[in-house]
Amino acid sequence: MPDQAAGSIAYLLTGFPRLSETFIASEIHRLEQRGLRLRLFVLKLDDTRAPHPVVARIAARPDYLPRTASFTHTPFLRWLARSLPTFLPGMVRIAWWRPRGFAHAIVATVDQAWRARRDGSWPPRVVKEFLQATALADRLRRAPDVRHLHAHFCHGTATVAWLASMISGIPFSFTAHARDLYQASLNPGGLLRRKIGAARFAVTCTEANRRHLAGIADGVPVHCVYHGLNADLARLLAAAPSGPTPTGPPIRALGVGRVVPKKGFDVLVEACALVRAQGVAVEATIVGDDGAHGAEVRRRIGARGLADAVRLVGPLGQAALLDEYLRATVFCLPCRVAEDGDRDGIPNVLVEAMACGLPVVTTAVSGIPELVVDGVNGILVPPEDPPAFADAMVRLHRDPDLARRLGREAEAAIRERFDGERLATRLALLFRPAVAA
Repeated sequence: MPDQAAGSIAYLLTGFPRLSETFIASEIHRLEQRGLRLRLFVLKLDDTRAPHPVVARIAARPDYLPRTASFTHTPFLRWLARSLPTFLPGMVRIAWWRPRGFAHAIVATVDQAWRARRDGSWPPRVVKEFLQATALADRLRRAPDVRHLHAHFCHGTATVAWLASMISGIPFSFTAHARDLYQASLNPGGLLRRKIGAARFAVTCTEANRRHLAGIADGVPVHCVYHGLNADLARLLAAAPSGPTPTGPPIRALGVGRVVPKKGFDVLVEACALVRAQGVAVEATIVGDDGAHGAEVRRRIGARGLADAVRLVGPLGQAALLDEYLRATVFCLPCRVAEDGDRDGIPNVLVEAMACGLPVVTTAVSGIPELVVDGVNGILVPPEDPPAFADAMVRLHRDPDLARRLGREAEAAIRERFDGERLATRLALLFRPAVAA
């Protein structure tokens, strides 16, 4: 039960609920189970698909902030003229409530817009985030129980939290993930350094990320807290019948993730072609939303004559996804650092596959070696190397004892180091001093 004597944490999210962000919904649910009182503030509702079951178990209801006009392909002054009337009444209220904080946020916004422009970033998105911050501060004005503000992702939402914290005087923190941390264009003009310098603390989901953030944090605490297995899949897996990992022909490869360059699904397609060239039957299923790399992946499937062997099935709910994990013989995720710097941290789908006892083949990109130890609980191959990926797939196919051993060790690694319940307890300990009575 929530501690009624303690204050609340305002969680700021880009979108909620999102089918692709089960880890955030699981985190919120688990924090509530540990007695923390949460308020959810959301910048936009952009995913109308049926949410995962864990969302229904969350007590806090989302409070959606006003939308700005479309920022893309709109001249800046026209965008501002369209957007400002929505936010002006709230700005008047917070200017009366916290005049010095409001003035401080205006100065910070103008300064950051100038810094971003010098870096070649125009129009300045920080102006949009300032408007959203005024709306959030206006909501916080009416929520005196809120004692701490926490944003998920360290680009737009963290900027809104930073400016809202200036206005309201409520301390803030943020969680950094992957793309939001490494793509410089998302935090132009030294913005990330400014935000972490103002934060009470920062959280991130890999040790590699923690080291990266600590290098610019100037003494602000940065904590690594892994996501762990999401709550819905943990429940389904606990109730699933146990049995041996499927073996024998064909290789049934599974990849899960948005079809974007950093996932490397084009490498998986090339690897499947090479597996076939060795005379080994292979079927591959790619589960996830279509993205910027979808056309290229489909082109390669056609060019290699793999239309009968490689399927892109789109996103699946947790129960259907579990079925895919349990029928696969190998999980394949050829992660890479994309040309724009985008990369994964520790992909949550690797945690899910390993929890299911599925042998994994992946790359040593970013935080993945913190989870997958080559030859112990999975196989690591170089990125951008279809022959090495194909050889690993065939090796596991021809050595079922190795596949079973890696699968067992994978399950053990998740139980020991990526248990979502234990990790949520650790996260709750970071928040408790911020909301203590």
